[in-house]
Amino acid sequence: MAGLDPTVIDDTDQADDPIPAAALDWPLLAGLPGLLEQSQCDAACCQRQLAQAQEELKARFLEQDPVEELVCARAAFIDVLLRALWRQHLERPLAERLALVAVGGYGRGELHPYSDVDLLVLVPAPLEETERAAVERLVSFLWDIGLEVGHSVRTVGECAEESAANVGVMTTLLEARRLAGSAELVAAMRTALAPDRMWSARAYFEAKVKEQQERRLKANDTAYNLEPNVKTGPGGLRDIQTIGWVAKRQFGSESLDELVKNGFLTPSELRRLQQAQAFLWKVRFGLHVLTGRHEDRLLFDYQLKLAETFGYEDASYTLAVEQLMQRYYRTIIDVTVLNELLLQLFREAILTSDQPPQPLNARFQIRNDYLEAVREDVFARQPSALLEVFVLLQQNPQIRGVRANTIRAVVRNLGQIDEEFRQNPRNHRLFLEILRAPHGVTHELRRMNDYGVLGRYIPAFGRIVGRMQYDLFHAYTVDAHILFVVSNLRRLTLREFDHELPLVSATMQQLPKPEIAYLAALFHDIAKGRGGDHSELGGVDAEAFCLEQGMSRYDARLVAWLVSNHLLLSMTSQKQDIGDPQVISDFARRVGDETHLDYLYVLTCADVRGTNPKLWNSWKASLFHEFYERVKRALRRGLETPIDQDELVRENQQAARTLLAAQGLAGAAIERAWARLPSAYFLRHSSEEIARHTRVLAEGELNVDEALVSVEPQSERGTTAVMIYAPHRRHGFARATAVLDQLGFNILDARITPVGNGFSLDSYHVLEDDGRPIADSERRAEMEQALWASLQRPEDASLAVSRRAPRQMRVFKTPTQISITLDVRNARSVLELTAGDRPGLLCDVGKVLWEERVDLHAAKIATLGERAEDVFYLTDRAQRPLDEAATERLRARLMQALDQRAH
Repeated sequence: MAGLDPTVIDDTDQADDPIPAAALDWPLLAGLPGLLEQSQCDAACCQRQLAQAQEELKARFLEQDPVEELVCARAAFIDVLLRALWRQHLERPLAERLALVAVGGYGRGELHPYSDVDLLVLVPAPLEETERAAVERLVSFLWDIGLEVGHSVRTVGECAEESAANVGVMTTLLEARRLAGSAELVAAMRTALAPDRMWSARAYFEAKVKEQQERRLKANDTAYNLEPNVKTGPGGLRDIQTIGWVAKRQFGSESLDELVKNGFLTPSELRRLQQAQAFLWKVRFGLHVLTGRHEDRLLFDYQLKLAETFGYEDASYTLAVEQLMQRYYRTIIDVTVLNELLLQLFREAILTSDQPPQPLNARFQIRNDYLEAVREDVFARQPSALLEVFVLLQQNPQIRGVRANTIRAVVRNLGQIDEEFRQNPRNHRLFLEILRAPHGVTHELRRMNDYGVLGRYIPAFGRIVGRMQYDLFHAYTVDAHILFVVSNLRRLTLREFDHELPLVSATMQQLPKPEIAYLAALFHDIAKGRGGDHSELGGVDAEAFCLEQGMSRYDARLVAWLVSNHLLLSMTSQKQDIGDPQVISDFARRVGDETHLDYLYVLTCADVRGTNPKLWNSWKASLFHEFYERVKRALRRGLETPIDQDELVRENQQAARTLLAAQGLAGAAIERAWARLPSAYFLRHSSEEIARHTRVLAEGELNVDEALVSVEPQSERGTTAVMIYAPHRRHGFARATAVLDQLGFNILDARITPVGNGFSLDSYHVLEDDGRPIADSERRAEMEQALWASLQRPEDASLAVSRRAPRQMRVFKTPTQISITLDVRNARSVLELTAGDRPGLLCDVGKVLWEERVDLHAAKIATLGERAEDVFYLTDRAQRPLDEAATERLRARLMQALDQRAH
C-alpha cells in the first residue's frame, strides 16, 4: 500500500460539524494520522489502534472521566481512521467525486464503545463496476479490522426516494455529517431532503410522535420494566433524540442548547435534560464496557455489576443495585416529562393556529384543546390549584392535556405542597374528588406522579417513586405497580371490561365506596424499603392519611385493615388447604364480615394482576373466587355454626351427581366408582373435578386394574387438568412432574389419592408457559403419550429434567428453606419449601419423598418470580404424621438434594 499524504488525512477543517474540542484532547487521537502513515495503514495496525483506543476509553470511563467526552472522543477517533482509509482505498479522483458521510448517531458525533458505525457513500451516479469494487473493498476492510459497519451506497435521487417513503431513513439522513469527499454532493442531498421537498415540519412532527407512541406501546406503555432498554425504552435516549430531531427539522437547532435560545427550554430544564442524557449515556457506555459488545438492555446481572462499578453500596434496607435503578427510573421520569413539555411546545409552534382561549373558571382556561393557567402566578397565589388541575381534566374529558407552560408552572411550584397545604380541608376535598370521579382516576393519578404532585401530597409515596425490588416476581417499580393496581380496580368498575373478570367486576361494582379500594391500593406497598412489615407500616400510614382527609373513622380503619391484610387472601388460598372447613372458618373469623371480604377480594385480584403480567392466570382467578365464595358462605351461615366435613362431603357428592346425571351416567356406576375413593377425596376436589374423574373411572370399569391417563385440555378452572389412575408405585409424583416439566408446562396443583385396590388417583392442574391451557389436539396427544410412556418404564429407571432454567432465573440465588410442621387435626405433616425455581425441582422433591418412605397427598405450587414457595401435605406409609426422627431425616435429605442440584 502507498503511504498516506498527511495533508489529505488531516482534513478536519473540510468536514462538516467538527467534533467538540474537548474530545480531541487525546494523545492517541493526536498521534493517529502520523502512525497510520508510518505503518501504511494495514489491517494489523488498524486493529491495534482500535484495540488500544477501546482500552484507553474503558480506562478513562472507569476513572470517571465525563462520559460526554468519551462518546465524542470515540467518534473523533473513527473520523480520523475513516478519512485515512477513504483516501487509501480510493483513487484520488474517485475519493473527491464521491462523499463519505456519517449518519445516525455517528452523524451526531456520538459513539459508544461498540455502537454501529453508520455510513453513507453518496455517489453522483450509479457506480461503474471498478468503482463499486473499490468501495466494497473499503467496507470489507472496515469489517476485517473489527468495525461494526452499517453502510449504504446511494445517489442523491435514491436518498430522496428512500427518505420520502420512510421517516426512519429521513431521520438517519437528517443527521448526516460529511467526513470526506464531495461537499457539493452532500449539499445537494440536503437540498433534496429539505422540508419544502418532503416531510414538511408538520408531517415529520406527526410521524415522529406516532413513532414514539408505538415504541412505548411495545414496552407496555411503561418505562418501569425491570430490565429496561436504555436506548429505546420510554424515557430513554431515544426520547431525547426525538426532541433533537424535531427541533432540527423545524428550527434548524443543532444542539439542545439552542432550545434555550429559541425559548423552548429554560436554563434549569436544559440542565435537567443534559444531566439525564449524561446519566443514560453513562449507563449505556457501562453496558458496552461490561459486556464487550453492543448491549443496550439493562439486564439483571448487568445491573449488579454496574452498581458496583458506579460505586453504590448496600444500605440497611436498600441494595446497591436498587439505589442505581431508583436513580435510573427517576431519570426517565424526568425525561418523560421534559419530552412531553417540549413536544407540546413544538406542536403549538408547528401545528396549531392560536385560537381564543375558552374560560373554565377564574384560574384556568382551555387553549387549543389544552388546559392552561390564566396567569403564570396562579399556583403561587392559590396553591390548591395544583390539585384543581387534575380535577378539571377529569371533568372535561375533551381536554387533550396540560399546556407546556402550565406543566412548567406546576413543576416550579411543587414546593407549595408543604405541611400546611396537606392540612388544608380544601385540598382534602380536591384529592378525594379525584378518587371519586367517574372518569380519569388512573390517568390523572399517573399524571400527578409524573409531575411530582402525588409524591409531594403523600410524602411516603414520594419515597418509593422509582424504587425497584430486585427480583423476578415484581415486574415494575413500586410506584408503577401501585398505579397499575389502581388501574386494575378502576377497570373493574367499567362495564365495557366485564368480560375480562366478570365475577370480580360484579363484586367491585356493588361496593358502596370504590375510593376505599383505590386508597388501599395507593398505600398497600407504600412502606416498601423501610424495614419491618410493610403491610403493617403501610396500614398505619393509611389510617392517618384517611383521617387527615376527613374520612370517617370506620372508612379509615377499613382502608388500614385492607393495607395491613392485603396479602392474606392470596397467601391463604395458595398455601393452605382450602378444602379444609377449619381453614375457611378461621379465615372468616379473621375477616369478620362480607364488606371486608368483598374489598379484600377485589384488591387481591387487582394486586396480583398488577404485580407481573405473567403472574395472573385463569388458575389464580378460579382459586381466589372459589376461596372467596367459601368464606362468604361461612360468613352468611354464621361464625357460630361452621360447616363440618361430613356435610361438605355430602354437598360435593350431590353436586357431582347432578352433573353426572346430566351427562347420562347412572347411579349404580357412580357408586361403584366412588366405592374405591376415601372421604378425604371428596373434600379436596370440586364437584366438577369429582364428576370428571368419576366419568373416566366408570368408562374404564371393565379394566379396573389397568392404568388410565386422562387429559382435559380446558377445565372449568381455566387449566389443563390431568388425571392419572395407576398403581401406587415408586416415584409416581416424581415421574409425572418430570414429564410435565420437560414438556414446558407450569404445574400449579397436585393431589394424590390412594384408592382401595392399591392404585392411586393423581390429579394435576397445569398451564402452558404463556399462562394458557392446551390449545390444540397435538399438544394434548404429546402430553398423554409422554405420561403413558413414563408409566410403562421400569420403576428403577432414572428420572431427570434436561430443560434449562431461563436466563433471568439463573441470575438469582434463593437459599433453600424448609419447614415441616404437624397438622394434628388432619393427622398429617405439612412441608413448606422455599427454593430457587428451576426445571426438575418437583421431580427432585418427589424422589426424596419416596426414598424416605413418605406419602404425598397434595401439593400447592406457587412460583413467585425466581422463587418457588411450595406446600406439601405428607404422611408416613401408615397414613400417620411424620415422627420427629423422620422429619429430621427428610429435612436433611431435601436440603442436600436441592442444594446439590442448585449448584
